[in-house]
Amino acid sequence: MSTGSPVIHLTRDIEAIQIPSGLTKKLEKGTPCIITQSLGGTFTVVVEHSAGLFRVLAEDADALGKTLEVPAGGVVGVGIKDGGPVKEEDIWTQLKTCYDPEIPVNIVDLGLIYSMEMKPQDGGTFIEVKMTLTAPGCGMGPSIASDAQRKILTVPGVTDAQVDVVWDPPWSADRISAEGKQKLGMV
Repeated sequence: MSTGSPVIHLTRDIEAIQIPSGLTKKLEKGTPCIITQSLGGTFTVVVEHSAGLFRVLAEDADALGKTLEVPAGGVVGVGIKDGGPVKEEDIWTQLKTCYDPEIPVNIVDLGLIYSMEMKPQDGGTFIEVKMTLTAPGCGMGPSIASDAQRKILTVPGVTDAQVDVVWDPPWSADRISAEGKQKLGMV
């Protein structure tokens, strides 16, 4: 591997998600890899001999020689307060910790979230999200949607969440927020 980043050798076997197919693959202890992105509690690594990029979840950070602080609530990078009714702002905060593994902008600022609804449910709140992807052929859709759902479910008072990937209307770069465009060097 010939990048400026240090090569890391996995300290144990892990299951990683291949990018962009979304398929899970076992990466064995000792596998050399380079971290290309570390955002939202996940890592994107390049593994040259295993067909490219993989997403590594927070629970496997130790295999990369990394430690992540996991707050009470169980999700990295989120400071949701306990008590009271679910606040829309808390859901958006969670969604902003979700990233496409190939793009260093969260899915909200990338314009991938089309809608978010909060519906009362027995003793709590059901959250329904409609999102899209930057390209219809991307196999990471289920992985990104699952990440968003898992993080939403950590918000106190949320009893269930559903995140659906939709294709209408088609996504375009016009949906990227000003902050997202700045991070991507588009301004």
